[in-house]
Amino acid sequence: MKTHEFKGRALDETNLHLGEGPAYDRVTDTAFWFNIVDKELHSLELSTGAKQVHALPAMCSVLARIDDKRQALVSEHGIYIRDRATGATELVLEIEADKPNMRSNDGRVHQSGALWFGTMTKTGEGRKGAGAIYHVAGRKVTKLFSGLSIPNSICFSPDGATAYFVDTMENIIKSVAVDPKTGLPAGEPRVFSDEREAGGAADGAVCDADGHVWSAHWDGGSVHQFDPSGRKLAIYKLPTPQTSCPAFIGQNADRLMVTSACEGMDADRLAAEPRAGFTFDLGIKVNGRFEPDFKWD
Repeated sequence: MKTHEFKGRALDETNLHLGEGPAYDRVTDTAFWFNIVDKELHSLELSTGAKQVHALPAMCSVLARIDDKRQALVSEHGIYIRDRATGATELVLEIEADKPNMRSNDGRVHQSGALWFGTMTKTGEGRKGAGAIYHVAGRKVTKLFSGLSIPNSICFSPDGATAYFVDTMENIIKSVAVDPKTGLPAGEPRVFSDEREAGGAADGAVCDADGHVWSAHWDGGSVHQFDPSGRKLAIYKLPTPQTSCPAFIGQNADRLMVTSACEGMDADRLAAEPRAGFTFDLGIKVNGRFEPDFKWD
């Protein structure tokens, strides 16, 4: 295993409170990501450098492309449909609506078009075991796993037969066999990689075309690369500690974007970590792949 120093660059130099949920639309060559607690969606056209910040009606954490006109936004209230042209949003599916202390967290679309996402508390109070991971196929919602505190690292192998996730508070990345046709579990979770001694806590992750898992490590200032067996291949450092989630970007899906946060940093620490909350291009070539569209209707 080799550790690589940061050789990339900042895609955006905004000190986001909680940068999360990066996504990429190859049709418009646009990268998207959230500033969760400030209810913002950020977008950057990679070809032109045009940057926009879109106000949202709720804390959102996952963006999934439906088609050329619509996006799904997973939020503290459930799923919103966003009109790309106007920015208008409509809440179409309530999830955990009876739990105002909860919000959505990490998530991705499975090759079947179904969506997995996790929930967690908005504050640390009562967090342990309060979260869950859900499967959404159209308007059908299925709770897959409960008793999680901070669900993260949700991603899928290229053949759609394996899903990955982690409870960041536990810090053991799990894998589970899933039905490639539905994205529903077909077995019990097993240990993929125990990260308790790895430096930082496993946060968001993405799986490339070779089946390698790329995991951002919160408070580790890095992205860790694993092969399909769970063997760690490399660690790529970033110039800020609270790295949160990676995504493949670019017309060939051969670049890796990484979000970060300045959550919990006081003025002194932020002065010492001036790039906290920036959004980065890791500066390496990867064999990535594009995320599937969410099958809504």
